[in-house]
Amino acid sequence: MKHITVALFVPHKGCPHQCSFCNQRSISGTQSPTTPDDVREAVKTAMKNPELKGAEIAFFGGSFTAIEREYMMSLLKAAGEYIDGDVFSGIRISTRPDAIDSEICSILKENKVTAVELGAQSMDDTVLKMNSRGHTCDDVVNAMALLKDFGFETGLQMMTGLYGSSKQESIDTAKKIISLSPDTVRVYPTVVLEGTYLAELYKNGEYSPQSVDEAVDICSEILPMFYDAGIRVIRVGLHSGGGVDGGFVAGAYHPAFRELCESRIYYKKILEAVGSFNPPCELEIEVSPSALSQAIGQKKENIIKLGALGYSCKVIQSPGLKKYQVLVKEKTYDT
Repeated sequence: MKHITVALFVPHKGCPHQCSFCNQRSISGTQSPTTPDDVREAVKTAMKNPELKGAEIAFFGGSFTAIEREYMMSLLKAAGEYIDGDVFSGIRISTRPDAIDSEICSILKENKVTAVELGAQSMDDTVLKMNSRGHTCDDVVNAMALLKDFGFETGLQMMTGLYGSSKQESIDTAKKIISLSPDTVRVYPTVVLEGTYLAELYKNGEYSPQSVDEAVDICSEILPMFYDAGIRVIRVGLHSGGGVDGGFVAGAYHPAFRELCESRIYYKKILEAVGSFNPPCELEIEVSPSALSQAIGQKKENIIKLGALGYSCKVIQSPGLKKYQVLVKEKTYDT
């Protein structure tokens, strides 16, 4: 059975701040507020899938627990009608760290919410202030502790390449997120969208967004950190479609961004491993069966780059290897 998330967006609802990077109308591709009937229609459509099992109904795109209370409750009630623990296992919501308190947690628990994601974005107070986030690192820490006390599955979202950020800041943010032990993480390189403060800064020459390659380089260091800590990374980069292409101005946006990051991780791992072999030579690179395409790279990029260094490489599957593990052997010939 496939795990499916029925995602519903609540753009620009409830958020008391206009963050430097935020234009949820571009991200969600909609300007109309989600209604309870929209929830029911989306769920009924998903239920036509015969493989549906243990799905979640998710509310993203705004600060869900900060929206007008009656409106929030109407959406939760509509979604709750379908939570049976079998076909639909629970409700997932996304919100701000400073929009979580004991009262809100009780309401969410009573209305079948099982997972709460917080938009931390950075764990550096200076970067948060420069991007008009309106919350602090302590708000993230306190909200996480409260959510765990109530037994919610927890998720944290972080961004790289924010205004005032650096590669080291992103790595430090990842380390601090790991210390909070969320169940899941989403990593979003900053994308400059039309109609945002970042777009103004970019056009005025005050902000230089990350290139795709720069963002890939940072994320290729961050992703293994989360993997080693046993934290699932459930999203890397904005999803393609949904209006992002139309609102895109600059920054690290690529429809296959995660694939680029995974390929870079394997290239770094392979490059480290081949260092003990003197080129030119022929090598066999063993990786997990699920990592074959990532190790080869898009358009065989990794193989081509290794070839330019004098290493003629063939990537083969090895069922005994785990994710990010690489085994390199020199190819031998029978005589």
